[in-house]
Amino acid sequence: MALSEKQKMLTGQLYHASCPQLQKEQAANKQWMHRYNNSVELLSQARHGLLAEHFASVGEGVVIRPPFYCDYGYNISVGANTFINFNCVILDVLPVRIGADCQIGPAVQIYTADHPLDLEVRRTGLESGRPVSIGNNVWLGGGAIILPGVTIGDNAVVGAGSVVTRDVPAGAVVVGNPARVKG
Repeated sequence: MALSEKQKMLTGQLYHASCPQLQKEQAANKQWMHRYNNSVELLSQARHGLLAEHFASVGEGVVIRPPFYCDYGYNISVGANTFINFNCVILDVLPVRIGADCQIGPAVQIYTADHPLDLEVRRTGLESGRPVSIGNNVWLGGGAIILPGVTIGDNAVVGAGSVVTRDVPAGAVVVGNPARVKG
């Protein structure tokens, strides 16, 4: 039996995001984002409840300051006591795992979504993804961009504005575009 476009997406294969099932899920996610992003007047417990209803998992004490944007939400897991500042974008066509006790600055972008390099394949509208994993006690400085397939080890620091194109070892400090281990 052939895989659905969603099954292809979730297994990292090339898929069409324009299929009706994924379009329906994106529309539902837009409604959730509208609710979440208009929740600034709510107590943090109520906002936490909105996250818990939509994410794969969300630990106690997680704070995500609206506005927040994602593709689906159900591929995002966030560990306890993690703080995500304003204007975060997570393109979660595959799992995004963020550990506990992380600090994520404003306007950070985390991408699992990817597109084929081959022009002819890209023209067909096919896309794919690679998961992102961020360890415990990681600090992502404001405006950092985490590209598809990256793993960031525990206790690492990513400097503000850095573009992370490859894995970051535990405890490392990386800066720049592309991000490199500092000194």
